[in-house]
Amino acid sequence: MFVEQRHELILREVRERGSVRLAELVDRLGVSMVTLRRDVETLAGQGLVHRVHGGITLPAAAETPRPASDRSLTIGMLVPSATYYYPSVIRGAREQAERLGARLVLGVSRYDDLEDRKQAQQLVDGGVEGLLLTPSRQPDASHAEWLAGLGVPAVLVERRAELGGSASLLDAAASHHAHGAFLGTRHLAELGHRRVAMVTRRSPTAPRVRHGFLSAVADLGLEVPGEFGVDQEGPSGQQVSDVVEAIGAGRVTGLLVHNDEDALLLVQHLRIAGVRIPDDVSIVAYDDEVAALSDPPLTAVAPPKAAVGRSAVDLLVRRIEQGSSSPVRHVALLPELRVRESTAPLR
Repeated sequence: MFVEQRHELILREVRERGSVRLAELVDRLGVSMVTLRRDVETLAGQGLVHRVHGGITLPAAAETPRPASDRSLTIGMLVPSATYYYPSVIRGAREQAERLGARLVLGVSRYDDLEDRKQAQQLVDGGVEGLLLTPSRQPDASHAEWLAGLGVPAVLVERRAELGGSASLLDAAASHHAHGAFLGTRHLAELGHRRVAMVTRRSPTAPRVRHGFLSAVADLGLEVPGEFGVDQEGPSGQQVSDVVEAIGAGRVTGLLVHNDEDALLLVQHLRIAGVRIPDDVSIVAYDDEVAALSDPPLTAVAPPKAAVGRSAVDLLVRRIEQGSSSPVRHVALLPELRVRESTAPLR
């Protein structure tokens, strides 16, 4: 069983029962107590459960009485991952759903197109009245028939449909990643860095981050940038060598790295190679999931993940209650820059 599946089952049990003993969950999941405790620590750290002696309960916020409502909604939420980036989005959606008297049910697709459709159908068959959808990739023409046949209102979350496509007619809530990348690049420019490069892997978010980066380079008159790729498993030895060589030759003095897990790995390799941060190169990470845990702590762009989840729930509840009479809304929330020790003025 994948870790995302275990987390989903743990959350489902505690939401349905209010509290669950760990001994029961060990039998239910068929895992060791060590593995279960690790899962519980992760979920507790995300604010999704509360640890008590021998078991877990819902957080205090989830136990408060729900607002009075004429009807109790059940909302489905499909995300590609429950372990990176999306836990905060889930938490924001869950908290807002509870404020509005709605119940949130989660599905996880593990970045698989077929699983997107399977999980969404299971949520609809289970009786949800609307869907918060984060497909495994940005919606395009291949999604049109599927989205049109969902049978319930849907809101895109952290996804942008191509212009003119059928998915563009859905409500959507997303971080403005281009703005975030612009902020990170401008920060490096304000510190005197004119030779800035981007480091990124292929992902649904990467094109928008790249757009913001290139816009900043053009608007701020920076030198034509380089771009370094990252394998899906993290930066390879050759990719690290390319970055080290560019820094050593003076072609790069600042890096925007998307995402910050890759930034942490890159920092470790750079330090082994003798590259000093920020003396030899300043680094801005993107996502701010674990950037503060680096050595040195990384300056990072932080998308407003929980706020995206809350906004998505608001959009979906409005759509469910008002139907087609409500205009379609695309909400873009701006990331913020969190300055730490990995960036410094160019010497």
